[in-house]
Amino acid sequence: MHTIKNYLTVGIKGACMGAADVIPGVSGGTIAFITGIYDQLVGSIASINAEAFRLLLQGRFKDFWRHINGGFLLSLIAGIGVSVITLAGLMQMLLTTYPIQTWAFFFGLIVASSIFILRGISGWHLREYLMVILGVLLGATVCTLSPTQTPDGLWFIFLSGAIAICAMILPGISGSFILLILGKYQYIMGCISDLVSGTDVTRNLLILGVFAAGALVGIIGFSKLLHWLLARWNKEVLIVMAGFIIGSLVKIWPWGNPEAMLQAERAGGLLWGWALLFAIIGFSLVTIIEITGKRLNRKQQA
Repeated sequence: MHTIKNYLTVGIKGACMGAADVIPGVSGGTIAFITGIYDQLVGSIASINAEAFRLLLQGRFKDFWRHINGGFLLSLIAGIGVSVITLAGLMQMLLTTYPIQTWAFFFGLIVASSIFILRGISGWHLREYLMVILGVLLGATVCTLSPTQTPDGLWFIFLSGAIAICAMILPGISGSFILLILGKYQYIMGCISDLVSGTDVTRNLLILGVFAAGALVGIIGFSKLLHWLLARWNKEVLIVMAGFIIGSLVKIWPWGNPEAMLQAERAGGLLWGWALLFAIIGFSLVTIIEITGKRLNRKQQA
């Protein structure tokens, strides 16, 4: 029996997921796993299928809502939304005011995430090492060839939402990280921050609406493909993903960002120390989250 207390609890867990999804390198899927709602989340998403649309078109709204576990999804999405809206302005300010420290923090987060993905894979042979190398080369190539500025057209915003949402629901893979690769992280955070502050409301609503539509299409379509791949080639997909993440660090490197370079020139060598400190903090944060998740998983299995 679902109660208001249950929905509030799910909303709080959603807020934790939203906070994680705002930070590149920390996966909302990992938070869902730690808080014990991952299976329910995946099952609810999977239930948005042809049967669900048939019930909706027939006007059987109660049956539709029950079929997709609507109360759970609504509570979760509300929690995620509140968290993202709250933190978007903060991330925008940090990227503008403290780019070296912020990018270094992201760097540490992503290094730790890739290490934990690889550590969770057993049975290493020559083939696995070659697949890691393939992933690294692929990630480095994509990030090196991709422009720093990507299109701001609505078609690309839609595509970014569709791709990023797939990563957001996978443990160990960060949707914000995908937005960084696509060159749209700061852009989307800026739109959310501006919307909250009441700046250019119509434009920002349009952009975020298109992004949300892309996310909806992605979570219904692309995420099913990803889960299908993981069900059949789980090990291979995770290895290539981890390699891709490592290779793409060339784009996250703090001194690869023009704003960060400008700040570094003004501040001299002092920022190297700050960059190292914040990279360590980011690395430690992911480590704590991963260790906590594994301990909770062992307790559930005991």
